[in-house]
Amino acid sequence: MKISGGLSSLNLKLALVIVGAAISFGTLYYTQNLVEKLQQREKEIVQLYANSLEFVANTETSNSDLTFIFQNIIQRIDFPLILTDSKDQIISTTPGTGYKNIEHALTLTAAEFKKFLEQKIKELGQLHPPITVKTPDGIILQKIYYGDSHIIQQLRYYPYLQIIFAFLFITLAYASFSYIKKSEQSNIWVGLSKETAHQLGTPISSLMGWNEILKINYNNPERVLDTSNEIENDLHRLNKITKRFSKIGSKPELQDYSPYEIISNVINYFQKRLPQLGKNVIITLEGNRKLTSKLNVELFEWVSENLIKNALDAIETKDGKIHFNIAAYKKNIEIEVADNGKGIDYKRWKDVFRPGYSTKRRGWGLGLSLSKRIIEDYHNGKIFVVQSIINEGTTFKIILKR
Repeated sequence: MKISGGLSSLNLKLALVIVGAAISFGTLYYTQNLVEKLQQREKEIVQLYANSLEFVANTETSNSDLTFIFQNIIQRIDFPLILTDSKDQIISTTPGTGYKNIEHALTLTAAEFKKFLEQKIKELGQLHPPITVKTPDGIILQKIYYGDSHIIQQLRYYPYLQIIFAFLFITLAYASFSYIKKSEQSNIWVGLSKETAHQLGTPISSLMGWNEILKINYNNPERVLDTSNEIENDLHRLNKITKRFSKIGSKPELQDYSPYEIISNVINYFQKRLPQLGKNVIITLEGNRKLTSKLNVELFEWVSENLIKNALDAIETKDGKIHFNIAAYKKNIEIEVADNGKGIDYKRWKDVFRPGYSTKRRGWGLGLSLSKRIIEDYHNGKIFVVQSIINEGTTFKIILKR
């Protein structure tokens, strides 16, 4: 059990790391690919601008052609751009003609601003090689230095921010999982300890009672013999409890048994001890005796006892009723356990099987959780609340394969 739990915990940690890494690298790859496409698009715009300048420089154009070029190309540029001559000297410090989208302080003097543009040219040159404007003979007339738009700059940092958020999410998820796991384990250990004490408590209380009866009737052979038989039953039950706990965490042996016979034996055991519990409860059983399923007797008895105990705790009236019904449905055996107890709120139907959950003030909340594990994990069946009405009662259903 420890090895299995350790492996599952390790697998979960590994899965979280893999998922986080996949999200991070996937986002980084996708974003970088998008940035490259946008950069290529902006480069094409600059190239188109350069081609337009070459066209203007090498042909006689009308004012309408120039207007078209500047309105449909220059006005659409949304990234930093500076125009220089062949020797990297600034052509103009006028916005829209010598540069575009260059953020600067408005308080700069003309000389300071020119120096600022020269420094900016060096920065843009490190980002992208300038695009040249040439004559048909290949002589460089001008150079266009350009940078990245705000969208590209933001996209560059976006994946790193997402990686940070993914890391924080995984850390929070792991911390939450660890807390929940520790809390659940704590509830299981506490519950298991109390369940052990409770399991041992019933036969030990009975043995103490039988001991008193022996003291009173020591000279009555018939009464002594009856009491001796009951003591033997309780000792047999203690042996069963030992076997039950030894089977938790290991694969139990399953054989063909009749659920009717097993439940009937459990009911007979409780019927003789109900007066000691101070409960006026009638436990009844009906159904097909011949139906059989692959069962482990000790564990299935435990489930039946837990359902009876759960019903006894829920019954608050003077006249309590617990009814078992066993029937065949297609290839399954369906066992319904109904009581006239206080009922369970609809929102809590699934919670009753959660370790540590209990509606009793001094409850340990492990009986139904163990029952669910025994039925579903060991017997490949199902157990659930099929009906419950507040102050009227609850019906549990167990489904087993025939």
